[in-house]
Amino acid sequence: MPRESSDEQALRARIVALATRFGRYGYRRVAALLRREGWHVNHKRVERLWQADGSILRLRAEHPNHVWAYDFVFDRTADGRKLRMLTVVDEYTRECLAIEVARRLTSQEVLAVLADLFVRRGPPTYIRSDNGSEFAARAVRQWLARVDVQTLFIEPGSPWENGYIESFNGRLRDEYLNGKRFDTLLEVQVLIEAWRNEYNRIRPHSSLGYRSPAPEVVAGAPLLRDETLTLQVV
Repeated sequence: MPRESSDEQALRARIVALATRFGRYGYRRVAALLRREGWHVNHKRVERLWQADGSILRLRAEHPNHVWAYDFVFDRTADGRKLRMLTVVDEYTRECLAIEVARRLTSQEVLAVLADLFVRRGPPTYIRSDNGSEFAARAVRQWLARVDVQTLFIEPGSPWENGYIESFNGRLRDEYLNGKRFDTLLEVQVLIEAWRNEYNRIRPHSSLGYRSPAPEVVAGAPLLRDETLTLQVV
């Protein structure tokens, strides 16, 4: 077994610290920050430690429907009332499978969204999420176990472990929510669904060779990935 270099433990700790602070950065950006701080390190070494420390590579999606991820996004209508959005993404294809918008979403409503997706798309092998009450509720875990879907819960305070959904949620906010005013819940639901379809069918994705994910899923063609970007959060 190769011996660990003298600075390995300190470097690993610094990688985790930077990944915690910059939750949507990939290992290449973290490597650049390390070099700026004076570390003599290349991106390949950072990638190796990144993989060992439980990032999104803890279980990397290998085909469509292998790993899904889901999370919440929050916003408000013009009257100040809260909006909650449940987002679901296929980590391999980058397709957004659903954005459920409501004033509140309970664990039962999360289950209803997943059940509908499972019927239409087939269940994934794994689902990745945080330990929020809706995701970790006993009813959710028991139901997923019954349909033979394995759960992957990220560590508290470790958003980089759910990097693909974090990236998607950032795009949703930066490219759409921040520039919109919503007056009613129905308006949000209609407009968000239209944006989701545009994201899937029109928006170019760098990790897919600047193609959109949904046509690839429909055609069943192999995804031609830019291997230099596969670990970047896009």
